Amino acid sequence: MSNIDRRRLLKIGLGAAAGVTGLASATVIARRYGLVPPTKSLLYAPGDTLTYASQRLLTTHTLAREFSREQISISPFANSNAPANEEYKHSQAGGFASWRLAVEGLMSRPQSFSLADIRSFPERRQITQIVCEEGWSYIAEWNGALLADILHQAGVSPKARYVVYYSQDDWTDAVDMADALHPQTLVTYGMNGGDLPLRHGGPLRMRVPRQLGYKSVKFMHRLVVTDTLKGFINPGDYSWYAGI
Repeated sequence: MSNIDRRRLLKIGLGAAAGVTGLASATVIARRYGLVPPTKSLLYAPGDTLTYASQRLLTTHTLAREFSREQISISPFANSNAPANEEYKHSQAGGFASWRLAVEGLMSRPQSFSLADIRSFPERRQITQIVCEEGWSYIAEWNGALLADILHQAGVSPKARYVVYYSQDDWTDAVDMADALHPQTLVTYGMNGGDLPLRHGGPLRMRVPRQLGYKSVKFMHRLVVTDTLKGFINPGDYSWYAGI
């Protein structure tokens, strides 16, 4: 059976299971094809699975909406301050010359990239909207390197299924490879024509425009490529998959 036929069959199966025999049956079908998200809530797990599986099948290659320069928000909201730990303060004092993005896990060439290294990758720009689960949003221009380029440079393994990323403010999150290799997923170092402001996550921030704002983690300093999220704990009380 071709991938197209399998995808069509799976779409029909998920829809029928959700509409006729309930979410539990949809979960069984999604699990068979590896489309079950790592959720920590047993109560909401079937609904999370149906949402994730359906969106992955329908939107794997779709793009988040991009806006014109005239639509950039005048005063983009920043909901955090820079980390207070000594390591961050020391790096900031030196203009972040010592900042490193460690890339580890399932890859043939684990590496540690400086900001200059990140800036040496082909630059990508996008004007996209951050939508927060708390109800606010803004539009900004972001520039940086494709996460896909960084992963390929480090020799990402074909066994990879997820990328876990870590912040200097102790926040951790993860995306699957569909989002990690998506052409709009950036490791950003610039915003609205300048360096990425500290309150917006400088010097490096993940930008995942197809998901809610909390997936665009600030102050990023480490990536781990893995084939499992066993033991991974969702940050806060948020869903692991936050597709919009």
